[in-house]
Amino acid sequence: MQQFHEPTGVERAGRSARVLVVDDDPTVAEVVAGYLDRAGYVVDRADDGPTALTRAAGCWPDLVVLDLMLPGMDGLEVCRRLRGRGPVPVIMLTARGDEDDRILGLEVGADDYVTKPFSPRELVLRVESVLRRSRPAGPAATLTAAGLTLDPVARRATKSGTELALTLREFDLLAFFLRHPGRAYGREDLMREVWGWDFGDLSTITVHVRRLRGKVEDDPARPRLIQTVWGVGYRFEPDGKEG
Repeated sequence: MQQFHEPTGVERAGRSARVLVVDDDPTVAEVVAGYLDRAGYVVDRADDGPTALTRAAGCWPDLVVLDLMLPGMDGLEVCRRLRGRGPVPVIMLTARGDEDDRILGLEVGADDYVTKPFSPRELVLRVESVLRRSRPAGPAATLTAAGLTLDPVARRATKSGTELALTLREFDLLAFFLRHPGRAYGREDLMREVWGWDFGDLSTITVHVRRLRGKVEDDPARPRLIQTVWGVGYRFEPDGKEG
């Protein structure tokens, strides 16, 4: 079982990380903002999509906690527009049972999601986890295989010299595959090793693998690099040979 601890704000360049909380429910927004503030984060708030985009443009956040169901412009559209402006980790808040909506959130680039009702302390832990994974790493060797090049420090990935627009989780997933070629991993393994969680909705892995294939495979419908191992999970084959 996941053990909770009192989280502390992740710093960015010597300052506390800035989190933008977007939720039209003032009670939810106040509780989330309060927990994040006590954890050491600088918190901005917005209660609708246009306001969120304005706040983000005025001071770009290090992470966005974004409610899916917003009036007017929904969370999916807000996420798309944020992604169009620049890279930023997004944690989506969704209603329990809305699996299709959660998958859509992942499809448009959300890095994680939390279902309502949720524990505010768990949400803060998720924020901390996502921010730590997006922080520039220490010295690490560049990863290369099958025309792919990943720089873990700069968090930059290219395919045949063309830069890939990867989300935080897509980058981490691809880096993990490149570090462990030829070995099959189950979705539970990937959730633990890449997401850092011992529990969670495994459809998250399925969606991210599908998105990643769409960016690194020559023919995503017939993937040769990230192969499905039936009954097990996925395997990265750098030579593109079918198993």
